[in-house]
Amino acid sequence: MTAIEVDDPNRNAAASGRTDGAPFTACFSRQPILDRDGMLCGFELKLHCADEPPADEGAVPSARAGHTAHPATNLVDTETVATEAEPGAAAQPTFTHTVVAALMQSGMRGALNGHPGYLDVSREMLFDDALERVPAERFMFEIQPDIEVDDALVARIVVLHARRYRFVLDAVVVPNDTFARLLPYAEGVKIDLPRISRALLPKLSTVLKSAGKLLIAAGIDAQADFETALNLGFDKFQGYFFARAHTAALRRVSAPRHALLNLLQLLAGDPTVAQLEAELKLNPVLVMHLMKLANSSGLAVGHKVTTLREAINATGTNRIARWTQLLLYADGRKVALEDDPLLQLAATRARFMELAVLRLPEAGRDEADAAFLTGVFSFVDAVFGGSLENTLNVLTLSKPIQAAILRREGVLGLLLSAVDALERGAWADIEAACAHLAPLTVSEVAELGLVAATWAGVADRSAEAKGLERIED
Repeated sequence: MTAIEVDDPNRNAAASGRTDGAPFTACFSRQPILDRDGMLCGFELKLHCADEPPADEGAVPSARAGHTAHPATNLVDTETVATEAEPGAAAQPTFTHTVVAALMQSGMRGALNGHPGYLDVSREMLFDDALERVPAERFMFEIQPDIEVDDALVARIVVLHARRYRFVLDAVVVPNDTFARLLPYAEGVKIDLPRISRALLPKLSTVLKSAGKLLIAAGIDAQADFETALNLGFDKFQGYFFARAHTAALRRVSAPRHALLNLLQLLAGDPTVAQLEAELKLNPVLVMHLMKLANSSGLAVGHKVTTLREAINATGTNRIARWTQLLLYADGRKVALEDDPLLQLAATRARFMELAVLRLPEAGRDEADAAFLTGVFSFVDAVFGGSLENTLNVLTLSKPIQAAILRREGVLGLLLSAVDALERGAWADIEAACAHLAPLTVSEVAELGLVAATWAGVADRSAEAKGLERIED
């Protein structure tokens, strides 16, 4: 979810569908890849080339004016890319060069948060030397089944393979000649689970596992599909099954979760310090986390906080509320929070909503707070199961927030639709939402997604969110 502007009349039409040489913005969305334990282990990066809107239509200023990155969006001037990112490069970078420059920005590194990125590469990109600027240890190159395979391509892949670049055969439904020729150089194979024949699936997975290939199941949006692939020995899983409400999600509803829910209900009523103190004292685990939060470096009050009342005063109700909201999504396993897919998804969505609403006219702190709540509670049914509407009522959320979550109504509903589309890589849906969210643009949506993902990935290490350690059930 990063964006970088390029104006390159020589870039190949196959990569973008554009032949007019007009400026465009290369945007990335990311989709989570999970391991067999249901923890994050990577992200697929989906590229989109969006038209750059004219400057007189309220668009975000291009970085061309000062040949610098725009402070809010990280848009990078193409002349800078060509002359600074790679000394001696031509004034007009190739498409691959531009995409690589976007991948190398610090914002993308933060959004991946230590996990590898899976990137689709075309034949043209594979032959472009600029691709070798990508760190081999940080990215996996995905090859589509319709790529033109000949001796020259195989030779190029052999060279890249020798330089420790890793390849995944993507969107496999039926093994074909391309599959057979490239399989020896592939570390993994990504199976399109919704489209593959269920009769072929067990046999193909057995053969690939015996060949030592990493098996990735794509399109996993239901718990049943995850369990099918898990039983067949798949190693990784791409999709949003973990964010859906199902019976297994009820394992999250334990005493600590109910304690968090009670605390949220109290916080919604503007409680006194004495009321908060009384509620927290009923839950020693919450007290422990709050004390850690209050004594974090970013909240230091000049001395060590030793009492619960001091901790409440030092932390503040707003920060306690956000900390509690995110803790709802921690499932009790002792793993790093940045590896928890549901917590990361909720935190990213909430932060995106907060940042995006502030780009709209006349939005202030109250609107930003409502937007954050809309994002963070849009997945609450995956935590508690049952009716989303009933859970939202229990949380005593305002009617506009409930309308946004349940029916995508109002500005908050449009923003929620936009971030949902970004998660799916549904660029047409993002454009449709942005048509009603002026001056917000598609490239800004992608870039705010990047910023939000970076924030979510380090939330448990930041001063604002210290204390997000896991609560054991």
